[in-house]
Amino acid sequence: MSSRSLSLLGIIALAVLLRVWPHPWNFSPIAAMALFSGCHFRSREAAFAVPLGAMVLSDAFLGFYPSFWLTYGCFALTVLIGTGLKNRRSAAWIAGASVSASVLFFLVTNFGVWQLEHLYRHDLAGLAACYTAGIPFFQGTLAGDLVYTAVLFGAYRLVERAFPQIEIAPSI
Repeated sequence: MSSRSLSLLGIIALAVLLRVWPHPWNFSPIAAMALFSGCHFRSREAAFAVPLGAMVLSDAFLGFYPSFWLTYGCFALTVLIGTGLKNRRSAAWIAGASVSASVLFFLVTNFGVWQLEHLYRHDLAGLAACYTAGIPFFQGTLAGDLVYTAVLFGAYRLVERAFPQIEIAPSI
């Protein structure tokens, strides 16, 4: 097996482990992985495969749910947000992309819950109630996205500085 394949499998395995291990609600590394993959991987296929592969494998343990495709779609869009960071790798741009990914996830998945499940009335009051009920989960999403994004991008930058002769993720 190639070092590229081993790297991808290792990243996916770590994300699966972190997602299935007990953690605060929505505090997971998947969106950060999606941003990082979009920013650093040359291979478009690998950029999408890493976060989506981690989701499929972890959902195999945790269980799939009716609106899983909305969640997966949000992470695919987050990969695209990450591609916008290729030439904008400052802390401010990375933090802004992370917050954007969190807001995207909150808006799309809560709208999906309101639209597809029968937990709320299908009117503006029901939509507002759904978004209000999602706020505690958004806090975990935002915190997890910011922490894991800082860890991934920060660790990459430290390795890049320590070993300038090594090209790490961009070869993937």
